[in-house]
Amino acid sequence: MKIKIYPAYYVCMFIFTSLIIFGFLIDSPKEIFNGILEIILNSDILITDYVELGGIGAAFVNAGLLSLICIFILIYVGIKPNGSTLMALWLMAGFAFFGKNLLNVWPVMIGVWLYSKVQKEPFLNYTLIALLGTTLSPTVSQLSFIGQFSILGGILIGIIIGIAVGFILPPLGAYCIKLHQGYNLYNIGFAAGLLATMVMSVFRAFGINFDKRLIWNTGNNKVFFILLIFLFISLIIIGFILNNRSFKGIEKIFKHSGRLVSDYYLLYENLAFINMGILGIIFTIFVVLVKGDLNGPTIGAIFTIAGFGAFGKHPFNVAPLIIGALLSTFLNIWTIDSPQMILSCLFSTALAPIAGQYGWPYGIIAGFLHVCTVMNTSYLHGGLNLYNNGLAAGLVAILLVPIINAFRKEPTA
Repeated sequence: MKIKIYPAYYVCMFIFTSLIIFGFLIDSPKEIFNGILEIILNSDILITDYVELGGIGAAFVNAGLLSLICIFILIYVGIKPNGSTLMALWLMAGFAFFGKNLLNVWPVMIGVWLYSKVQKEPFLNYTLIALLGTTLSPTVSQLSFIGQFSILGGILIGIIIGIAVGFILPPLGAYCIKLHQGYNLYNIGFAAGLLATMVMSVFRAFGINFDKRLIWNTGNNKVFFILLIFLFISLIIIGFILNNRSFKGIEKIFKHSGRLVSDYYLLYENLAFINMGILGIIFTIFVVLVKGDLNGPTIGAIFTIAGFGAFGKHPFNVAPLIIGALLSTFLNIWTIDSPQMILSCLFSTALAPIAGQYGWPYGIIAGFLHVCTVMNTSYLHGGLNLYNNGLAAGLVAILLVPIINAFRKEPTA
């Protein structure tokens, strides 16, 4: 079997290897090893900041290693890079800072693999869902290590349920995109949220409930800011060089609505890296300007936005969502620098296609509604769905888009 590594994967390898190098520059190998053990053997439900839980070095090595492993999986099954695979890799890296680790992702991925076998289709067709489906990875850790069961029994139950949710997720994800018509970029997060809500409902019926969690690191803004700016400037420079040392054509990305499926890498290739870098810089600065904390969850959110810079987001269709989210802070009970508000603002960009398709006023409304909605959805799934904002964005899109269409003629997709 001949294995080919495409330039786009080399770019991602550079970024993710940089995370590992940074981790070893900060902490010793022993500290990193012990930190990764702490990460693996703990609950991972929202919000569990791996920087706080296992240390800076362990969190960055976990993110880098897990992302590199996923690149090798994509290469092995023969998937050519496109916007969706780049997005999935960056989501894997981002959420490996708060919820996904080197152990808990595999049962869910095995479940998706089993589904491909039952359907008698190549796993290549489902690899993207396997990567994104690891949003349900906390289910594995939570059941294995919460103490409700014996250690062996808990691990066995966690693995079985992890495989089960992975098996169910592909058809559910395919159906959910019909519900929001492509206006929620976090489609798998929406599907996984519905599934996790059902799973959590069954748990509660048997008297199993999970306490709310907020593990949140502070005090590392300076070092993380320098690192993130370096990574995203590097991404822009790489895109510039690969695009024949030119920014020509970047305005074409900015004209897209972002509605699924908007694959900027297939359409414009290396310009996608420039867009990803620009978005990364904008939102790194945003977190600092609103006096938020750069830590595992916020880095994860920034990586997610950057990843979708290859698959639906650009500065002009995310800006209205941020404005709407910020406007909500003047009326709601959460301060702008609180963990809940920072993450809600960043992840509200899931609804970028609404702003891109219908215009800024509707994008502002969508951002406002998203913040109000997401503050209540995590209870439904007990923190088992890492892409909680995907569930909230799906609900907003399902309600808002029909109303918009009822009062104005729907523009051409």
